Amino acid sequence: MEFDLSKPQRLLQKSARDLFTRECPPKRVRELMATDTAFNPELWAAVADQGWLGLHLDEAAGGLGLGTVELAVVAEEMGRACFPGPFLGTVWAATLIAEANSESSHLEPLATGETKGAVALVEPDGGWDPSDVQLQAEAASGGYKLSGTKAFVLDAATADVIVCAARSAEGLVLAAVPAKADGVQITPVPSLDATRKLADVTLDTSVAADDVLAVGKAAAAALERAGDVASLCASADMLGGMQWILDDSVEYAKTRQQFGKVIGSFQAVSHMCADMLLWTESSRSAVYFAAWALQAEPENARRAVAIAKAYASDASREVANRGVQVHGGIGFTWEHDLQLYYKRSKASEILCGDATFQRTRLAEMAFEA
Repeated sequence: MEFDLSKPQRLLQKSARDLFTRECPPKRVRELMATDTAFNPELWAAVADQGWLGLHLDEAAGGLGLGTVELAVVAEEMGRACFPGPFLGTVWAATLIAEANSESSHLEPLATGETKGAVALVEPDGGWDPSDVQLQAEAASGGYKLSGTKAFVLDAATADVIVCAARSAEGLVLAAVPAKADGVQITPVPSLDATRKLADVTLDTSVAADDVLAVGKAAAAALERAGDVASLCASADMLGGMQWILDDSVEYAKTRQQFGKVIGSFQAVSHMCADMLLWTESSRSAVYFAAWALQAEPENARRAVAIAKAYASDASREVANRGVQVHGGIGFTWEHDLQLYYKRSKASEILCGDATFQRTRLAEMAFEA
């Protein structure tokens, strides 16, 4: 494997950074946070026009036919910009549909950004493991009748289609449910991170046979593979946030003075900055190895993704904590942008399973081996 980004990948990184610097400054992030959806059509169009929603998907599906390393590059820059809106939910939904049923009519519109998506997995009494799925799917007229509630569904408020995991007599069922279908109720849920909105989704609706994506082992396999891509995106997003916090903290430590000296000259402060650098660069290694493994070594990908998500989840929290300490009293005020990244890091830590969940996965993989 290569231990650095290739020239085209660096050009992609620069293009993403330039776009987010221009189109998504902190002022705009704050404006969108204050809305019910954190969604702006012009900003979404700017991202969709670049093809970033389908970076890793085949060209036949409306994607660019690149890979998960390129997807991680863009996700990292989104984390650095604290990008608001339904990028992760849409990428997750598109990936899940591509893995479950690449012939679905929902795939290309999601990959091109024409429509927006969400994935409904977690339930009020369950967790991120597919074995926790209990929402009922009863066979009816060639399709299924879905009954139950999904909790903390990322980007449900803006979604045009929600990919729902349910359980039937045949096992897991993946179904594409139009968000505006009869019997679908979306209830916004207050969350720590206002840049990415959550909602509860209550279903008492039927899906036609054409919208049933996969059943049984095929559904479970698709859910696992797409979950790894979503976990990678969340990890890369946290990496971008860590880098922003590190850069901002170091710059602050170079200019803020106490007792006639810049605070960066004090050993306690410099040690915190060094710790932040260590966590950030270690996360970078784990994230990009996982991104590479997803496209080059699928047999090792599950383990690599779990390690990356576990490490980044812990590291992002610690980097955010140290960033607040370096900044002192101003670090946790509403006026300073650091609080945006602090909240996003905590929300991303839990998304797709926290470090404890990922370590449990790793232990289970060891027993499987």
